[in-house]
Amino acid sequence: MFESTVHLPLGLTMLQDFFHAPTATDLARIILRWGHFVAGITWIGMLYFFNLVNVNFMKALDAPTKKIVIPALMPKALWYFRWGAVVTVLAGLAYYAMYILSADAHNAGVNVWVVLLVWLLIGIVGWMIYFFLLPMLTKDGRVLAAVVVALVILHAAAIIWWLSSQLGNYGSNKSYSIGLGGAMGLFMLLNVWGIIWPAQKRIIAGTVSGTPAPPELARKAFLASRTNAWLSLPMLFFMATSHGDYVIFGK
Repeated sequence: MFESTVHLPLGLTMLQDFFHAPTATDLARIILRWGHFVAGITWIGMLYFFNLVNVNFMKALDAPTKKIVIPALMPKALWYFRWGAVVTVLAGLAYYAMYILSADAHNAGVNVWVVLLVWLLIGIVGWMIYFFLLPMLTKDGRVLAAVVVALVILHAAAIIWWLSSQLGNYGSNKSYSIGLGGAMGLFMLLNVWGIIWPAQKRIIAGTVSGTPAPPELARKAFLASRTNAWLSLPMLFFMATSHGDYVIFGK
């Protein structure tokens, strides 16, 4: 036993050649990115479960069965869904502001908080337009899809214009790509808390009490959730390309 441990200090010394303990800054970055990834997996995983599995499953249930299944399943599933969305966006927003956008803003000589706040305002205004249009477009999902596509294109154009006007030649692919993907994530978060969750609370309460919520409420929640499912695809695309798989913008 003694002989086998004699060389332990030497072995640990050799580990220093390829193992590097993180600094405080490294640790903060690691925690934010890790939290963003884990929460994002939880959020988007639940989103796909609702859209790909749960919608058709609930349609196949009769009213008495729904009264048992919905109160047992949906509150817990929606808890992970909505709080996963919050942690994903907040951790991603902090990482974007502190470690990506700030570097480009510093090089361009502009205030990072001004750039970030206007970026947030563009995202919120884009969602508010969707929020007010949705009740008028619930009858035909194809019309809503066309409107959402047009809105997302205009939304993306406004973000690119704003970032390019502020960052100029110093704007990196990461700032632009995450700026677009993050804006879509913000849009999706606002859908969760502004449309889907308020509607689902009433639907769950109505199922338990035996007084069903108005059908247009379920329709709005469904369309907002389906919008999020489709938006997640370009959102994830832009997030992935921010790390150099494909440099779309800047350098």
